[in-house]
Amino acid sequence: MNKNYKARIENVLRYIEANLNTRLTLADIAEVSHFSPYHFHRIFSGIMGETVNDFIARRRLERAVNQLVFKPDVPVTQVALDCGFSSSANFSRAVKLHFGYSPSELRNPDKAQSSKIGKLFSKYGKEFQPSDLYPSRITTDVINQTDFKDTAMKIEVRDLERKPLCTLASPRGYEPEGIYATWDKLIAWAGNHGIKPEEQQRFALAFDNPTVTPLDKCRYTASIVIAEGVAVNAPFELAEIPSGKYAVLHYKGPVEETINAQLSIYSDWLPDSGFEPDNYPLMERYLNDAREDGYVEMEIFVKLKEL
Repeated sequence: MNKNYKARIENVLRYIEANLNTRLTLADIAEVSHFSPYHFHRIFSGIMGETVNDFIARRRLERAVNQLVFKPDVPVTQVALDCGFSSSANFSRAVKLHFGYSPSELRNPDKAQSSKIGKLFSKYGKEFQPSDLYPSRITTDVINQTDFKDTAMKIEVRDLERKPLCTLASPRGYEPEGIYATWDKLIAWAGNHGIKPEEQQRFALAFDNPTVTPLDKCRYTASIVIAEGVAVNAPFELAEIPSGKYAVLHYKGPVEETINAQLSIYSDWLPDSGFEPDNYPLMERYLNDAREDGYVEMEIFVKLKEL
């Protein structure tokens, strides 16, 4: 992809994410992109694989569902307004249309009826069950294997200093082949710039919740810590881990169970922690090579701010 096009679309995505709770017009978004309004829609659709309106609607709904689950005391109407919906009735209809379940069913999975009528399934082919949003509902066998019962005891709060990064985004979201190909390119880049494999600090920035977002739409960025002043050129990008407090959970186990470890931070630890998530994506620091070992060992980071 042309470097200039990519940078412009990235600016658009950041603008949309920062303004999901407001009325977003195609003209305003096109102005942010610096593309002609007559052509911007086609450019966005060609690069992102969905229209601007579909992207905005999907992101509002994904954000809303996360709030429904992880902020159970916030009324549905407030969640709707916070996520840019004009009323709880419009919000409920949109949730039902997209996910196949009502907001009340998402908050109470035991009352949910099996459904495949949602747009999420018909358009993206993604199987969705409300119970998948709740790590406390995983089976006893999985609990014994991955030991999430003592999540609160395992999590520590760390102060991190700013770290400059060289990053590369996965072109296929969370699909494993895309992730591994992205890491191979980034690890090779680091080696060519004098960072030995055993010295590489590898972090992934995970922007989306794969229980509600189709895997190929999840945004995943591989990154390696670099020294200040190191030149980074396309297709790689310069970024940083900001300084601050982070909740850190050590996880070692099957790759497919990492989502339960991630969700356990939000559902089991955060509510009584005195903190809430800051506006920065979840990070995973890899401590081994899952392809070689057959399991993953990592530290999961969530940036925090005080309530």
